[in-house]
Amino acid sequence: MRVFAISDIHGCNQTFRALLRQLHLTPQDHLFLLGDYIDRGPDSRGVLDKILQLQDDGLQVHCLSGNHEQMMLDALADPANLRGWFINGGFETLQSFGVQQVDAIPERYLQLLSDLAPAAASEDYIFVHAGLNMRLDDPFADEQAMLWIRDWYGDLNREWLDGRIIVHGHTPQPRQRTMAALEHLDTHPVLNIDNGCYFGQANDAQGYGSLCAVDLTHRRLYFEKNRDGGW
Repeated sequence: MRVFAISDIHGCNQTFRALLRQLHLTPQDHLFLLGDYIDRGPDSRGVLDKILQLQDDGLQVHCLSGNHEQMMLDALADPANLRGWFINGGFETLQSFGVQQVDAIPERYLQLLSDLAPAAASEDYIFVHAGLNMRLDDPFADEQAMLWIRDWYGDLNREWLDGRIIVHGHTPQPRQRTMAALEHLDTHPVLNIDNGCYFGQANDAQGYGSLCAVDLTHRRLYFEKNRDGGW
């Protein structure tokens, strides 16, 4: 049994599928997907279809919400939020479904995104999209922070973590920084796996533009260069 995590796919369906082929998932493995499946990239629907297929195939895939899923749901609830979503790549999501209105997206997909939890925790790990507001006695009480927070490492509460490692995305960082963080998890128990896949391969020289997966069981990283084009 292995524990994997992937974050911030952002509509990069071909890249996502290629990365999954590297992992060789089995029914005993657990795959945590940390949100931002949609927006910016060209095939958000394809990403969601692949996630649904993995679940239908009996694989243990645990899906969390990201801020982009929340922006879409906010736009669905109130058209006043549409502009903010479109600025952040929502138009590309509508294009992938072949529709012009968010409420025209098929119900199966809307239900999938509505049911997403903001975090998941086990004895060894905490999985979350953006991070945690560790100034609170209960960091899980701040759902907005779990979707949106940045620059929170300075508030890391090791006593509250009790030996657990936080795995998150949301803030793109170069491959080299993620690789270094993996080597130092025993002393700094936080791992950001967002490599800015949607940037595209034009940013490869700067260390960005791949989709990242981590095998936490064996502490191994996998990178798949963007196959879908940059945003």
